[in-house]
Amino acid sequence: MIARMATNPIPRFPAGFLWGVSTSAHQIEGAADERGPSVWDAFAAEPGRIKDSSTAAVACDHYHRYPEDVALLRDLGVDAYRFSVSWPRVGSPGGLDFYDRLVDELCAAGVRPVPTLFHWDLPLELDWLDRDTAERFADHTALVAARLGDRVTKWITLNEPAEHTLLGHALGAHAPGRRLLFDALPVAHHQLLAHGLAVRALRAAGASDIGIANSHGPTWPASGEPADVEAAGFYDLLLNRLFADPVLLGRYPDGIAELMPGSPEDVAADLKVIGEPLDWYGINYYAPTRVGAPQGAEIEFGGLTMPAELPFSVREIDGHPVTDFGWPVVPAALTELLLDFRGRYGDRLPPVVITENGCSYEGLDDQERITFLDGHLRALHRAVEAGVDVRGYFVWSLLDNFEWAEGYARRFGLVHVDFGTQERTPKASYGWLREVLRAQR
Repeated sequence: MIARMATNPIPRFPAGFLWGVSTSAHQIEGAADERGPSVWDAFAAEPGRIKDSSTAAVACDHYHRYPEDVALLRDLGVDAYRFSVSWPRVGSPGGLDFYDRLVDELCAAGVRPVPTLFHWDLPLELDWLDRDTAERFADHTALVAARLGDRVTKWITLNEPAEHTLLGHALGAHAPGRRLLFDALPVAHHQLLAHGLAVRALRAAGASDIGIANSHGPTWPASGEPADVEAAGFYDLLLNRLFADPVLLGRYPDGIAELMPGSPEDVAADLKVIGEPLDWYGINYYAPTRVGAPQGAEIEFGGLTMPAELPFSVREIDGHPVTDFGWPVVPAALTELLLDFRGRYGDRLPPVVITENGCSYEGLDDQERITFLDGHLRALHRAVEAGVDVRGYFVWSLLDNFEWAEGYARRFGLVHVDFGTQERTPKASYGWLREVLRAQR
């Protein structure tokens, strides 16, 4: 197996650029009997929810095998490791002890720990429809910061509140499995409020390097027809601006504020919390989305059931290769996205970190993943050359893992995991990335 390098080396990124890889607790840790239950445990227990009927009870057994995984990080040569802190584990006796050990191991290996405080595994007894959950998250944040803040300096509050709202509460494809459609908007607001309260809690604990990991991608109209353009604009509003405008501008985009829970005065007060200044802004990027006018019928797209009553329909993007997940591979759209963000938010956009970028492919000789990463790094560098202040890049993901509703059918890892034996085997892309990082230095 050979990690074939591109003919031209990846252009050099600025000095101090942060190179890392990402994972999340529920997807890799396992040891479910040593933490409290989450909404994902309950969701996976319902027949038909997970495509291969699997659960994350063991996953990659990272909880017990973290020294081996940290050794993989050290050998890969990354600067930083983005992981998430399981809220249900923190709420269990001794739960924070695991993260103490993990952070110590990372520091000893010369790898910077970058924890995400919420990555979808909500404790089962909590509900994002309840405003009180935001306050509870602030308490969780303060507890983790007090324990780890002497060694952790870079923090992420939430991961992808857009997907957690849309897939988990609007369309029912993820935990907790609700199909509320636009009645799920309070979930978005309460997560954003939780983010702002967490920023305040981290500041109070002395943190000075705080961001969020929001997912974004360009929205392309299916045609130039007014109905398609209008539908694409509304989709972009929901998936991009709904979660960026409040954080970066301190306001909801027109047409959204009046849909949020509470009086306009209450929403305005919450937005002052949500818009707490950040040190950097994290973007998870995978692909653009092509959107047109509603087609008048419920359709299946990308493994999701899209209800007929939505005011838009998601369409296929032709003319580009696709991953094993069926997602289009469009590196140039990353450049487009970053330039659009700079144009939209101007001086209100802090330095950007790409907190996730990756792809699902089978096999150890994963040349398709190498091509994907190569193309996206070049696209990222073009954005840097055009003046976007990008400070880091994290690959999703270090390990093959439990890929949410897909179970173990999708492999995003640089390292192959045999889920029967838990044997780790670096793929060709792992060797390729190691050489890229050596060349960058």
